[in-house]
Amino acid sequence: MNDSAHHTRLPAALYVVATPIGNLGDITLRALDTLRGVDRVAAEDTRVSGQLLAHFGIKKPLVSIREHNELAAAQKVIDQITAGEAVAYVSDAGTPAISDPGARLVTAVRAAGLLVVPIPGASAVTTALSAAGLGMGAWLFHGFLPPKSGARKQALQGLSGVNAALVFYEAPHRVTETVDDMASVLDPARRLTIARELTKRFETILTLPLKDVRSWLESDPNNLRGEFVLIVHPPAVAESANDTEALRILGVLLGELPASAASKLAAQLTGRKKAELYKMALALKPLTHPEASPEDDA
Repeated sequence: MNDSAHHTRLPAALYVVATPIGNLGDITLRALDTLRGVDRVAAEDTRVSGQLLAHFGIKKPLVSIREHNELAAAQKVIDQITAGEAVAYVSDAGTPAISDPGARLVTAVRAAGLLVVPIPGASAVTTALSAAGLGMGAWLFHGFLPPKSGARKQALQGLSGVNAALVFYEAPHRVTETVDDMASVLDPARRLTIARELTKRFETILTLPLKDVRSWLESDPNNLRGEFVLIVHPPAVAESANDTEALRILGVLLGELPASAASKLAAQLTGRKKAELYKMALALKPLTHPEASPEDDA
């Protein structure tokens, strides 16, 4: 029996549904309700998505949306939605339309004046970032770098001046060459967080200087298995610039406020942690208010 018989049918729209990146327990209740309530499911790989649906006891017609047929398939989906159907789109893993087919489908559906509904959930990008310890700094998601070294180095060169963390996806068969190019183009002392096999049994997350990453990758054949998220931490100049700006703001505020109040307001202005700014404020306080007494900070 079709699973939709037990669930309320959803309004006509394209539902962009995030699915687990490894651990099936990470699927959301809303994602399951959506997959049960749509008329059909468009998928990056119908075999992969078919296994996911079967695991949760969901039976739906599957439509293939791959890079080579994305535009033609998008028109079919538009026709189905126009006819009143609710269509879900899922990628092989994670949040769709990010470094995988689906973006052109979403664009085409929106251009046709039809509704697109995001169903949020797991994402390799945010999963890796949450464990990298970057703090409040900016980050730039680039996705996959070019497969050939020359083009890859050129892309990295263009990113070398960005004062932010750089986030990439990489496949296991290219990760060593990619890390080599990163170390040659970027500062080899910059830290790199490697996140592989996220949410799976052999999940690995560690941070090393770029110059030491190749040695780690080659230390165990298992280190080269699985899909990778690579996070190049911000250059030292960016951290210094952030400190300089924080010190400037604190210097102004300390001219009128005690350290506690100044650090609290500076945290709101800069996005930095209040505890960090309070320590900086205490160091600055004798310079800005040499006559200040301890009671000022109460």
